[in-house]
Parts: sequence; C-alpha cells; structure tokens
Amino acid sequence: MGWIIAGGVLLILVLWAVLSYNALIRMRITVEEAFSTMDVYMKKRYDLIPNLVETVKGYAAHEKETLENVIAMRAKTASAGTTEERLQAENALTDTLKSLFAIAEAYPDLKANVNFLDLQAQLRQIEEDIATSRRYYNGTVRQYNIKTQAFPSSIIAGLFHFERKPMFEIGTEERENVKVQF
Repeated sequence: MGWIIAGGVLLILVLWAVLSYNALIRMRITVEEAFSTMDVYMKKRYDLIPNLVETVKGYAAHEKETLENVIAMRAKTASAGTTEERLQAENALTDTLKSLFAIAEAYPDLKANVNFLDLQAQLRQIEEDIATSRRYYNGTVRQYNIKTQAFPSSIIAGLFHFERKPMFEIGTEERENVKVQF
C-alpha cells in the first residue's frame, strides 16, 4: 500500500514537472516570436533610414554631424550581439531619428519635398508598428518572467536554465520633459 502511494506521489510530481517544463517552453517560444515580429519592423525602419538620410543630405548638407550620428546608430543597431544590446541600440536609433526630423523643421523646402514626406509617413507607420510590437513583446516577457520566478515553476526554470528575458524599455532621453521654446 505504501508503494502505491509513493508511486502515485511520484507520478504526480513527474506529471507536474513535465507540464511546467512544457509551459515554460511555450512561453519562451512566444517571447522569441514576439521579438522576431518586433525585429521585422525594426529591420524595415533600418532599411528606410538610408533613403531618409540621402533625402535630407540634399537639403541640409551642413548638418553633417546629425546625419553621421543617424548612420552610426544604424550601424550600431546592426552589429548588436545580444538582445539587450539590440534593445539599447534601437532606443539610441530612435533618439537620433528625432534629431533628424528636427533638422527638417529648419528647412521649409525639405518639409515640402514629396519624397521626404512619403519617407516620413512610412517611418511614422513603422514606428507605430514597432510600438505595438514592443507592447506585445513586453507582455509576453512579463508573463514568461513571472512564470520563471514564481514558485513552484521557478524550480523547473532553475533546473533547466530558463533565464529571465529583458523588457524593451525607453531610453533615458525619452523620459525627460520636452522643452518648448518660442
């Protein structure tokens, strides 16, 4: 009788471990899929930047430093190795793109250029898509991180090295108040 009870308890523990492991696998794959979706939109933005820079160059040749910063941030994003490095580089790229559009405000001819307006509209749509995919990514990461850290699933997560995933957070410059001057 004792063996049957011990066998039943062992069976329940094994079943729980398998179910917890499979849930963690599903969640990790969902996080990877969410990052991949976000990555597609970031790649679209990445591909659009050279066209945007070239259009601005024609009108604002003496704004060389800003244009070089945009190109440098684009290269940094492409060379980022880890997910955390990629997320930080994407935030920096977003900040430099804001400075590029600030240049456009100083050049009325550029603001009226059809190609520039089209590129700006495309970039605006891509930025909206990135924001939506960031929310989805962060939601899946939140669920995954809770599952890996909450007891008792944290036992299985620790045994099988399910590591915490980074959230996609905004950069420090985006948190600062915007200065409006007239």
